[in-house]
Amino acid sequence: MTTHVYETDIVAWANEQARLVRTGQFELLDLEHIAEEIEDVGKSEQRELASRMVILLAHLLKWQFQPERQGRSWQITIRNQRRAVQLHLKQVPSLKVKLDDAEWWEIVWGDAIYQASKETGLDNFPETCLWSIEDILADEWMPTLPN
Repeated sequence: MTTHVYETDIVAWANEQARLVRTGQFELLDLEHIAEEIEDVGKSEQRELASRMVILLAHLLKWQFQPERQGRSWQITIRNQRRAVQLHLKQVPSLKVKLDDAEWWEIVWGDAIYQASKETGLDNFPETCLWSIEDILADEWMPTLPN
């Protein structure tokens, strides 16, 4: 199979590459595109973690800064996102390094602020995350208004 198939029908290309591996025809493999696809798997896993964290953080911000609107729906979303993040980190433990990456946090926090601002109309959210990752992922923890 040629690079053309990779560009026009990635499923057919992937099936062909799998067949070549299984039959030991390694010399026919499209190694450059295989490498790209393997890298993309890692990027996809990182995007999944970031997406879940953004939703979780945005809801925690809404919970803290709009206490009058707190409700079961937000609690359910927070619980579900916590579980999804925890499960994702369990399934892909190498992603835990992202939780210590300041640049990653800056992007995720910025996206969470944007989402929370868009949903609430508020623009007074802090520039940096207020909470520890332990609190963020703790099942029973919920933020409160600062004194």
